[in-house]
Amino acid sequence: MQTAAPSSFLDVRGILRWVFLGRLSLLAAIVVAAWVGLAGAEGTDDALTVATVTLAVSVVFTAGSLLFLAMRAGTPSRTFRYLQVVFDVVAVTVVVHLTNGPASDFSPAYVLVIAEAALLLPLPGGVLAGLLSSALFGADALLLQEGGPTPALALQVGLFTVVAVAIGILGDRLRRTGMRLSRVQSELEQLRLDTSVILDRLATGVMTLDEGGRLAYLNPAGAKLLGIDPSDWASQAVVERLEAMTPGFGAVLRRSIEDGEPVRRFKSYLQRDGRRITLGISTTVMDRGEAGPFSATALFQDITDQEALMLLNRRADRLGAVAELSASLAHEIKNPLASIRSAVEQLSRGVADPGDREVLERLVLAESDRLSRLLSEFLDFSGLRMGRSEPVDFSTLVGRVVEVAKQHPEARGRGVSLEVDLPDSEARLVGDPDLLHRAVFNLVLNAVQFSGDAGRVEIDLRRVSGREVPGPPDASAAWRLRVRDSGPGIDVDVAQRIFDPFYTTRQDGNGLGLAVVHRAVEAHEGAVLVGDAPAGGAEFTLFLPADDDA
Repeated sequence: MQTAAPSSFLDVRGILRWVFLGRLSLLAAIVVAAWVGLAGAEGTDDALTVATVTLAVSVVFTAGSLLFLAMRAGTPSRTFRYLQVVFDVVAVTVVVHLTNGPASDFSPAYVLVIAEAALLLPLPGGVLAGLLSSALFGADALLLQEGGPTPALALQVGLFTVVAVAIGILGDRLRRTGMRLSRVQSELEQLRLDTSVILDRLATGVMTLDEGGRLAYLNPAGAKLLGIDPSDWASQAVVERLEAMTPGFGAVLRRSIEDGEPVRRFKSYLQRDGRRITLGISTTVMDRGEAGPFSATALFQDITDQEALMLLNRRADRLGAVAELSASLAHEIKNPLASIRSAVEQLSRGVADPGDREVLERLVLAESDRLSRLLSEFLDFSGLRMGRSEPVDFSTLVGRVVEVAKQHPEARGRGVSLEVDLPDSEARLVGDPDLLHRAVFNLVLNAVQFSGDAGRVEIDLRRVSGREVPGPPDASAAWRLRVRDSGPGIDVDVAQRIFDPFYTTRQDGNGLGLAVVHRAVEAHEGAVLVGDAPAGGAEFTLFLPADDDA
């Protein structure tokens, strides 16, 4: 596993190299100035000798320090750094002493040494270096001037001390901040490396396009899946090329870039090596709080085998559903047939009492009618499919259904109120108006039947974005119809079977109303959910894809 190399906001080795260069340059300039200023003056031979020796010692000490740094890797030890600071304090003191002590023009060099200590040493070391500079400067001033300390000298030493403490504190904070930034930088670099490794090894294709639709990133799995060379597509507008290669892929990316709306599920197809590959695609949008266009990332993978497996599972589910439906139908037919058989057997033996005979004959007719109705309803349900498909104003359709439901005996006879909230504008979608009317009516009538005497049914129609739609896969927006009743609500066990044919909790129900709703919604590539309403009762939520092109 790759690891990020640690970095430092304050490079101690780099600072030391600048210290060495500055030390030699400053001492050389000061010694030359001392030579020029002292040359020819009486009694200055010793001072010139000391200045020259100081420069020579500095050269030797600095060369040795450079050699030590070259031989040792990593951050120099604290002792080494203390030694450099103390040497520079002494060297500056010598120079200041040689150039007229407290009146020297080079006394501000102490500030540079204090700053050096603040950057190289921890807070106590930096402050001690500053105090040492102040002490040496003050001691040297007392040796050179007569009459003892003066207020000016005390003020100068005091200022050095204050500057030393202030710079020490600031340097320590800067160093600590540098250490924190170094850790963050190292962690970010490690995160970048880890992310790069993950994306490179990920079996899912990852493609990022910038605001202009240009390719910003494509991982190896994505390049292999699409059969392209990323270098040929890098920094180029690729939406049209993607659309030509994989119909719909470029369109969903363009929609995400322009509208800032992610697409959660989309399916497209790719022809490669004589094989038809099914791609499962989803997109996400980088929203930086600005107006579009946006940067978008697509995740895509080969779901050909999954699609084949899902097809087999669906076939198995359909066979299971047929078997279950047949069993339910047989159960529904069994009871009336048993009654008819019993009545016929009694009639065939001859019933003496005319009244009993009449009862048996009515029973045979009633059960026969019941069988006929059951089979008719079953045939209607089994033949339920999308008829003509045309633009529909779903808001108007729901309004008409509500008016019909209000006149139904279940609503009028029990005093059930229907409260409807529809949008002012058209709710455009494409579908079979008759099938939609039947589905919505069954949904509303079911709510009326379970709302109770003097109950309430709330019907709300709203447009929602694709993020709120549990299906279909390619819907960017949908119309959400929510129907709530004031009934007892739905148990979890009941909710799992409530859309099954012939399953009902009502004594006089046939169990096909909600099954019709489910089948009609599926025919329109929508979804229907069931749950408890916030204020009690049941809540059915129906989603149908909006028609944005109508």
